[in-house]
Amino acid sequence: MKINSAEFVISNSEVAKCPKDRIPEYAFIGRSNVGKSSLINMLTNNKNLAKTSSRPGKTQLINHFLINKNWHLVDLPGYGYAKVSKTTKAKFQQFITDYFESREQLICAFVLVDIRHEPQKIDLEFIEYLGESEIPFCIIFTKADKIGKNVIQKNVAAYKKNLLANNWEEMPQYFVTSSENALGKEDVLNYIDSVNQELFTGSDF
Repeated sequence: MKINSAEFVISNSEVAKCPKDRIPEYAFIGRSNVGKSSLINMLTNNKNLAKTSSRPGKTQLINHFLINKNWHLVDLPGYGYAKVSKTTKAKFQQFITDYFESREQLICAFVLVDIRHEPQKIDLEFIEYLGESEIPFCIIFTKADKIGKNVIQKNVAAYKKNLLANNWEEMPQYFVTSSENALGKEDVLNYIDSVNQELFTGSDF
């Protein structure tokens, strides 16, 4: 899939105010500073679409972008950032939960994970939450340009081993990416395109 247009639609902290359009949407979420904004900008060929920052926790709203006039890319706040106040964290963590559990247009969540590290408790807990809530998701490993292929394979295998040891029947669909060299870009976009084609030939959208 080639992205020809990517337009900002709305930012808000209330799921009820999200766009009412009956078009599929794909949500991107991950631990703060995982490289989410850079990945979104790489996927959409727009370096200024999502706000990037060296300060973790920059995204604190639900941000909708209309892609190719027919699907929404949703940029969600990072989870588990320690330096925002407890009140702020409780508020945006609640609307993240509200979004995932009530947003009918959501087709798939992409959970971003830093490939440089072995499985982190907070990422595993969020993946477990999505599984228990029966929310479709894929894993996107980010920052693959920072380490060698052998380490990438080792860390992906560590995630697979951990998940299979905790009642998962198989490793979820995953992608290895880098915002620096566009690794994985076509794989992610082609996956979204294939899902959209199935949806558009059905009756839901």
